[in-house]
Amino acid sequence: MKRLVGFFLTAVGVIALLASCSPVVEEEDSYGSGLSLRSVYTANTETYTMAPEIYDVVGLGYNNGEKGPVSITEGVLKVSSSSEKVYLVALSGTEFVMNQSTGLITDLLSGFNLNSPYLKRVVSAICNNVPEGSNLMLSGHSLGGMIAQQVAANKEIKQKYNVLYTVTFGSPLLSAGSREGTVKRLGDTADVIPYASGSLINNTIWAIAGLNRESGGYKFASEDAHVKSYARTDVWGAYDVTGTKNGKAVLTVDLDTRKFYQAPVFGN
Repeated sequence: MKRLVGFFLTAVGVIALLASCSPVVEEEDSYGSGLSLRSVYTANTETYTMAPEIYDVVGLGYNNGEKGPVSITEGVLKVSSSSEKVYLVALSGTEFVMNQSTGLITDLLSGFNLNSPYLKRVVSAICNNVPEGSNLMLSGHSLGGMIAQQVAANKEIKQKYNVLYTVTFGSPLLSAGSREGTVKRLGDTADVIPYASGSLINNTIWAIAGLNRESGGYKFASEDAHVKSYARTDVWGAYDVTGTKNGKAVLTVDLDTRKFYQAPVFGN
């Protein structure tokens, strides 16, 4: 019990650091039946090849509540010789906004793998706006990465959708053993937040060994590492859009389909 209380107090201290870490984010292609994006001459598309580009999409959720912390975008994911239509679900992390469930309480709930208004809102946004049976690619920074892992383990989501990949940036381990699809956690060596969850106690080995680590040279500047590292192609450019080091996966998204969703603490 003393160990758990000690960890809880440590987690609160680490999450307090996390609270100040909202980054500022600066002819027809055919992919088989049902997998074509509109002609490049009319469609507003972007192609991503590296994890930092996915992090940039996640960062769009830090908008002071004007649009919301959740975005969903249609795309086509190419892995090796196969192409599949996917919905990219991007979740930003801790941000203090009136009646937005991205604050300290949600950090604590998610850190101990408990339900939260943010998790409920993300599941609702997916179920109400993505066709059942679709492929999902989940991504998130910090708190958003914890929520993404919880979504990948959510029973309703697993029953209705195919979770292919979950990519997290600076996020602790959550829901190990029950997540669907491939999960890649990316964490700068100076970033302490990827260890701030209850999994460090009950799943210590995987909480540490399951983290893909790279050094951005931040040394003891953990806050800078947590905010700035994951956008750097010189640090994370070798990781593809699925979070796989030296992978070749490519994601092309239709920007005209991108929609943002609110995640209020109260109300709909």
